[in-house]
Amino acid sequence: MNNRIIIGFLSATIIFTALMSTIIPSVDAANPLNTEIIPLNSEIGIEKTILSLHASPDNTLPWGFVEGKIANHVSNYPVIIQIYDDDGHATLFAQTDVEEDGSYEYRFRVRNVDDGQVINIFEGDYNVKIFKVVYLGSSSGQI
Repeated sequence: MNNRIIIGFLSATIIFTALMSTIIPSVDAANPLNTEIIPLNSEIGIEKTILSLHASPDNTLPWGFVEGKIANHVSNYPVIIQIYDDDGHATLFAQTDVEEDGSYEYRFRVRNVDDGQVINIFEGDYNVKIFKVVYLGSSSGQI
């Protein structure tokens, strides 16, 4: 699958478009831990992919994001994103819309500064579960 999980970070000197191209090499998006398709009926199913994510304690920028592109997406179904820490505790649940071309993106805070105190919201290793509604088979009735 063409799913990638990207931790990118934004500082005051980096413009929005630069955020979209920032890739942290410790993210293992090219090697999903697990991908399975759970059929909902004879035409569509839920594709569940699990990826690993590493948030460095040396991170200095506040944003991270999950992005991907679905080749056989079903219109009007969002992508569901769940992030769990190493102990299996839920850290973040979110959903994001899928564009007509099958691409999706969700941005989230990984670092916060409050009254001069820096708080790393994400630090260490995480499992990211991504759920997408897809057409089954190569001869789908995809619109």
